[in-house]
Formats: sequence, structure tokens, C-alpha cells
Amino acid sequence: MPHVLVIEDDLNTRLGLVQALGASDHATTSADTAMAGLRAAIRYRPDLVLLDLSLPDLNGLELLPMLRAAVPDIPVIVVTCHDEESRMIRVLDAGADDYLVKPFGFGTLLARVRAVLRRGGRTERHRPNLVLGGLSIDLRARTAELDGQPLPLSPKEFDLLAYMASRAGQVISKRELLAEVWRSPYSQADKTVDVHVSWLRRKLRESGKAPRYLHTIRGVGLRLDAPGA
Repeated sequence: MPHVLVIEDDLNTRLGLVQALGASDHATTSADTAMAGLRAAIRYRPDLVLLDLSLPDLNGLELLPMLRAAVPDIPVIVVTCHDEESRMIRVLDAGADDYLVKPFGFGTLLARVRAVLRRGGRTERHRPNLVLGGLSIDLRARTAELDGQPLPLSPKEFDLLAYMASRAGQVISKRELLAEVWRSPYSQADKTVDVHVSWLRRKLRESGKAPRYLHTIRGVGLRLDAPGA
């Protein structure tokens, strides 16, 4: 299962890319800023990066050499709404492996992803576990352990835990969790996230008043991190 890092600030576009990749048996991590994407690339060493050029904190063209310096062998496909030949040449010269102009079909995207992965010989590399303190998550097997003991998670509890672990240390809003994990629009009356967080806390052997991994940032969202981080 190849792992793709999606660096895209537009929520709808990011969600569409993650859905298309997930439906085609790709593990995904997503980031909405250049710096968050760089941290994710360093931490998780994905098989491929999909990089938008127009990011809120840093231009994707500036991020490219940083990605190359941090993870030298990582393939990058740039996705952008700009189709000028001069810009395309600059992006490819900066180290991108391919260039896709929005809008594009997901079939085309997946074919480009497969082609770039074949060229890099990375399609068979196993995705390493996510490890946070005593918490270990195997994305391929969809299993998790806490302090060496299996965690009996429902499919959605696993999705929630894996998504938050892939963004460890970052505060994630309930709106984002509903969009990325449940593929659902946000509603102030929706208690879905709260209920699943409560179930997940119980299995992590903690509570809202005494958190170890799952921390509520009042009025902002949730953060998953290793104890003491």
C-alpha cells in the first residue's frame, strides 16, 4: 500500500484527493500548509508527495528544494491551476517529477502516481508503523497496540486514531475530523466526533480530565501526542 502525502490548503480539493487515493488502496497523510507538509515528509517518509503550489505560508516552488534536502529520494507531483509553460519548466527544474494542471480527472491523477512510483521503484516499500510513546499503529494491517497489547478498535475508531497520529502534535478541529475521517459536512449539533473520541479515550485507558494521548484544546480542537511530548 503506497503512502501519499497530500499538501493542499483547499479543504475540498484535499478531501477529493484523499478520497480518490484511499479508494485506490493508497494510505494518505494530508497537510494544509508548507511547513506542516515538510514536517510530515520528514517524520513519515511517504512514497510520494502531491504538492499544491499556492500554499498560505510558503510557495510550493520554495518548498520543493526543502523537501528534496530533507528527504532526497521522495518523488513529488505538483498539482496547480497554472498552465504556463515557463512556470512548468521552473517547477520541473526545481525537482518535481511530474506536473498536473487543475482541473484533472482522478483517473489521470492515479495513472501519474503509478507511473512516478514505478520510476522510483517505491511501490513495494512497506509503510512503517506510526509510533507515539507506547502507541504503535500499523496502517497496512489496520491494527494498533498500546504498551504491547492489541487495541480492539472499530474501523472508524482506527481511522480516527490513524488520522490524528499522522498529524501528531497538531491541533485538529472537529470540522476537519468530520471532513477527513467521516467525509461528512460539519454541523454544530453533530456529536459524532465527541462520541468516538470518548470511546477511543476509554480504549487508550485515559479520560478527558486525565489525558495521556488525546488532549482537548478548548474551543479549538483535539491534539494527539505521546505522553510528555
